[in-house]
Amino acid sequence: MKLWHRRPIVHAVTDARPSLTQDIGRREKRYLIQMAIRTICLVLAVVLDTPWPIRALFIAGAIFLPYVAVIGANERGKGDTPEPEDAGPNQNEIPRHRREIGS
Repeated sequence: MKLWHRRPIVHAVTDARPSLTQDIGRREKRYLIQMAIRTICLVLAVVLDTPWPIRALFIAGAIFLPYVAVIGANERGKGDTPEPEDAGPNQNEIPRHRREIGS
């Protein structure tokens, strides 16, 4: 009769999540790029003498890009590595809601 022992999960350094500073920097950079595109859309809508469908496209970009940028900037943890498939409830790790310093 074989006894099935659960093998311990070995974590590699590449499994580590990015630091909070790196995550905030990445989100800030994306936000600034999107706001720059929004500013360009607003300027083009005012300055260029284009037909109304194109002008409406610029105006729509200037109106809706801030919403998309804020949602993306507040979205923490996207792009993180997924949890291992065989991670069990008996692992000794910090709970997911307590992984930040100061929480």
